[in-house]
Amino acid sequence: MDKDQFRYEPLEKFGEGLTTSRPWNIRALTAVEQLNGRVAMLGFVAAILGEVRTGEGMVGQLGLWLRWYLG
Repeated sequence: MDKDQFRYEPLEKFGEGLTTSRPWNIRALTAVEQLNGRVAMLGFVAAILGEVRTGEGMVGQLGLWLRWYLG
Protein backbone atom coordinates (compact mmCIF):
# COMPACT_ATOMS: atom_id res chain seq x y z
CA MET A 1 0.00 0.00 0.00
CA ASP A 2 1.04 3.53 -0.70
CA LYS A 3 1.59 5.62 2.44
CA ASP A 4 0.06 8.68 0.69
CA GLN A 5 -3.21 6.76 0.54
CA PHE A 6 -3.68 7.30 4.28
CA ARG A 7 -3.14 11.04 4.46
CA TYR A 8 -5.12 12.77 7.18
CA GLU A 9 -5.75 16.36 8.11
CA PRO A 10 -3.28 17.61 10.71
CA LEU A 11 -4.49 17.56 14.30
CA GLU A 12 -6.10 20.77 15.48
CA LYS A 13 -6.01 22.43 18.86
CA PHE A 14 -9.23 22.27 20.84
CA GLY A 15 -11.79 24.60 19.26
CA GLU A 16 -9.54 25.61 16.37
CA GLY A 17 -11.81 23.99 13.79
CA LEU A 18 -14.65 26.29 14.80
CA THR A 19 -12.66 29.48 14.28
CA THR A 20 -10.67 28.75 11.14
CA SER A 21 -11.89 29.90 7.76
CA ARG A 22 -11.86 26.46 6.16
CA PRO A 23 -14.87 26.26 3.85
CA TRP A 24 -15.74 22.69 4.80
CA ASN A 25 -16.01 23.70 8.45
CA ILE A 26 -18.38 26.55 7.64
CA ARG A 27 -20.57 24.33 5.46
CA ALA A 28 -20.64 21.55 8.04
CA LEU A 29 -21.46 23.90 10.90
CA THR A 30 -24.17 25.60 8.87
CA ALA A 31 -25.80 22.25 8.09
CA VAL A 32 -25.63 21.16 11.73
CA GLU A 33 -27.16 24.43 12.94
CA GLN A 34 -29.98 24.19 10.39
CA LEU A 35 -30.76 20.64 11.51
CA ASN A 36 -30.65 21.69 15.15
CA GLY A 37 -33.07 24.54 14.47
CA ARG A 38 -35.50 22.30 12.61
CA VAL A 39 -35.51 19.69 15.37
CA ALA A 40 -36.09 22.43 17.95
CA MET A 41 -39.07 23.69 15.95
CA LEU A 42 -40.53 20.18 15.81
CA GLY A 43 -40.09 19.81 19.57
CA PHE A 44 -41.81 23.13 20.20
CA VAL A 45 -44.76 22.17 17.99
CA ALA A 46 -45.00 18.78 19.73
CA ALA A 47 -45.07 20.49 23.14
CA ILE A 48 -47.83 22.87 22.03
CA LEU A 49 -49.88 20.03 20.54
CA GLY A 50 -49.45 18.02 23.75
CA GLU A 51 -50.63 20.97 25.80
CA VAL A 52 -53.66 21.51 23.57
CA ARG A 53 -54.55 17.82 23.63
CA THR A 54 -54.15 17.22 27.36
CA GLY A 55 -54.88 20.66 28.77
CA GLU A 56 -51.79 20.32 30.95
CA GLY A 57 -48.67 22.45 30.89
CA MET A 58 -45.15 21.10 30.54
CA VAL A 59 -44.86 19.90 34.15
CA GLY A 60 -48.35 18.39 34.04
CA GLN A 61 -47.50 16.52 30.85
CA LEU A 62 -44.35 15.15 32.48
CA GLY A 63 -46.43 13.97 35.44
CA LEU A 64 -48.95 12.29 33.13
CA TRP A 65 -46.15 10.57 31.24
CA LEU A 66 -44.49 9.38 34.45
CA ARG A 67 -47.79 8.02 35.79
CA TRP A 68 -48.37 6.18 32.51
CA TYR A 69 -44.82 4.87 32.31
CA LEU A 70 -44.46 3.80 35.94
CA GLY A 71 -48.00 2.78 36.68
